[in-house]
Amino acid sequence: MPKQKKPSATAGFTDHNVVVTPEFTGQRLDKALTLLLADKSPGLSRARIQSLIAAGLLASQGKPIDNASRKVKEGESFTLRLPPPEAAVPLAQKMPLTIVYEDKDLLVIDKPVGMVVHPAPGNRDKTLVNALLAHCGTSLSGIGGVARPGIVHRLDKDTSGLMVVAKNDKAHQELSRQFGDRTLSRTYRAIIWGVPIMMSGEIDAPIGRHHRDRKKMAVSGKGKQSLTRFRVLETFETASFIECNLATGRTHQIRVHLAHVKHPVVGDPVYGKQKSDMKAKKAEILLRAFARQALHAIELQFQHPRSGKKMRFKSELPKDMAKLLRHLRETEGV
Repeated sequence: MPKQKKPSATAGFTDHNVVVTPEFTGQRLDKALTLLLADKSPGLSRARIQSLIAAGLLASQGKPIDNASRKVKEGESFTLRLPPPEAAVPLAQKMPLTIVYEDKDLLVIDKPVGMVVHPAPGNRDKTLVNALLAHCGTSLSGIGGVARPGIVHRLDKDTSGLMVVAKNDKAHQELSRQFGDRTLSRTYRAIIWGVPIMMSGEIDAPIGRHHRDRKKMAVSGKGKQSLTRFRVLETFETASFIECNLATGRTHQIRVHLAHVKHPVVGDPVYGKQKSDMKAKKAEILLRAFARQALHAIELQFQHPRSGKKMRFKSELPKDMAKLLRHLRETEGV
C-alpha cells in the first residue's frame, strides 16, 4: 500500500515573492512591502503585514525576518507567506463571562484560565471574542479588525485576570493611546522558581522573536526595548511569590524576562525550564505538578476614555494559585 503524505502544516498558504526596486531603497520594510504587494494582494494593509512579520511569516533568502521597521536595500528579495483566508466575522457564542465593570464605552472582564482571547488557527471559536460578540452584539469597536473586535490588549490562554475591552472606536483609540504612553497600568502576580537576589528591581532586556522557534519570544539584542518592574512579596525555600508591573507590553514579556533571570514562572510550559534533580520535597513536587503558568493579571488602572476619571480594578487570586500558595506556606513557610 503506498505511503500517504502527511498534510502540510502550511497547507493553503500562499507565498508572495518581491524584490526591492530602486525607488523603495531606504524605506521601512513594512511600508515597502505594502507598496510592492499592492498589485499581487490588493487590500493587504501595512498593519496586516506587520502582524504577519511578527508571526514569523516573512523571510529573505530562507532566513526569517522579524524587524518591520528596518530599512530595505535595492535588490533585496523577500518572501511573505499569507495564511488561508479566515471567516470574515467570528461567530457570536453565548458563554459565561465574569464582568467586573461595564458602561456604554467599555467593559472590564476577569478572564479565566484556558480561554483564548481571539480566534486564531487551532482556536476558531469559543474564544473571548466569540463571547463578547454574543454579549455586546455589534457595538464592539472594529479597530482591532474583524477577528479581534474590541480587543485593546491580550492575555495568554493560560494567564488569568483583568482585561479592558472597548465598545466603540473612540474608546479603543483612547485606551490604545494610554497603552502606548504607559499611563495605563497593569499589575500581575506570579509564583516563580527560586528566590531572587534582590527583593525588588527592574528587568530591562529587549525582546524579539526567538531565532530558531518563531512561535516563541526571547531576549535578543535585535528585539524591542522591554522593561518589567518586580517586587518580592513572599519567599519560600523552593519558590517566591512576586508582583510585576509592565512598563512595556511585549508578547510573553513577564514570562520571557523571568526566565531570562533564571526564575521562570512555575508551570510555564514554554519558558519554564525546571530543574533536572528531583528532590523529595513536598513543595517541589506540588510546584512541578502545577498545570499552567502561575501568572495572574491582578490589577488594572486607566483613565476612562470619555470622562477622564481614574478607574482602578482589582481581582482575587484564582483558586489554583491561592491553593498552591497555601501549600508552600504549610511546607516551606517560616
